[in-house]
Amino acid sequence: MLEESHESWRKKQRIGVTMGDPCGVGPEIIVGAWQNPRLFHGCLPVVLGDEAALRRAMRLLKSTLRLELIQDPSEFPAHNPPGHLFLCPTSRLGEEDIAYGNPSERTCRAVIENIRMATQWALDEKIDALCTCPVNKSALHRCGFPFPGHTEYVQSLTGSPHVVMMLAGARLRVSLVTVHEPLSRVPSLLTRDLITKTVLITAEGLRRDFGLNFPRIAVAGLNPHAGENARFGREELEIIKPSLQSLGETSFHVSGPHPPDTVFYRAFQGDFDAVVAMYHDQGLIPLKLVHFEDGVNISLGLPVIRTSVDHGTAYDIAGTGRASPLSLKAAMELAAQMALNRKRTKACLKNPAHQSGAA
Repeated sequence: MLEESHESWRKKQRIGVTMGDPCGVGPEIIVGAWQNPRLFHGCLPVVLGDEAALRRAMRLLKSTLRLELIQDPSEFPAHNPPGHLFLCPTSRLGEEDIAYGNPSERTCRAVIENIRMATQWALDEKIDALCTCPVNKSALHRCGFPFPGHTEYVQSLTGSPHVVMMLAGARLRVSLVTVHEPLSRVPSLLTRDLITKTVLITAEGLRRDFGLNFPRIAVAGLNPHAGENARFGREELEIIKPSLQSLGETSFHVSGPHPPDTVFYRAFQGDFDAVVAMYHDQGLIPLKLVHFEDGVNISLGLPVIRTSVDHGTAYDIAGTGRASPLSLKAAMELAAQMALNRKRTKACLKNPAHQSGAA
């Protein structure tokens, strides 16, 4: 939950929430999250998406929320009235476009426009952060979408040179050096420059967005036992360790390479603020074991704050009302906390009398 304060920069944060694929569980988890009044203690959310899909989800969940339509964040009230869901309708899709599990080309183009608009709102500081619901990458690619996913599209829209994917929960934070790559390719993709950039962007994110003055970062090895002096692989000696040594003096603490089978347990126990993992499953298996329902996907290295749910469109349960809104709720609350921390950091730079604490 967000800290309370009378300072103007600690007011409730405006969060733009993109619906994602309306043929999946996005509309349902939105309605489910909005029905929890605790969500609004620290944020003022507005949804960007399709009105018909959202009303269908409200009927499905027998929601008593009142849907309010707006066209711009400037129309958003200073205080979100209880029981109200504010929507910026960015499309007028027909029933055939929002059929569960079967997105049309019109659906895909609406999904892309939602992301573009929300990102622009964030760049224009009309909102303090954006939070994205899941999309179907295969469907988007069939419609000519040239980006692998959300992250790369937002990276392009913001002109960011390098973005790091972090998955976070209350007990674990994990950044990835490589993301959606075949395991067989990972060793050849690891470079000293890539590892160094990942560590530096992770450290900056922990300071600026999580409010940690002196982050403690553990870097996992690639091989069993972190290579055990090259007995099980040479990547630790030839790539990972030299990349950490090249950092020199830093304003954060970095250590490693650590044996992958123990480093996450140590992070869970509080020894580290984040772990940098070499590949997708190395980092996400322990993260999801602990934070399967409330994990949050974060894009570090952007000029704007972007969080996302840590699950997909779940076509298999779309329309059943069984989708859990916990990951979306966590993503929105974390987006608000990150926005608060980023403003706090900026205020501290302008006025050293302010003291920044750990989030």
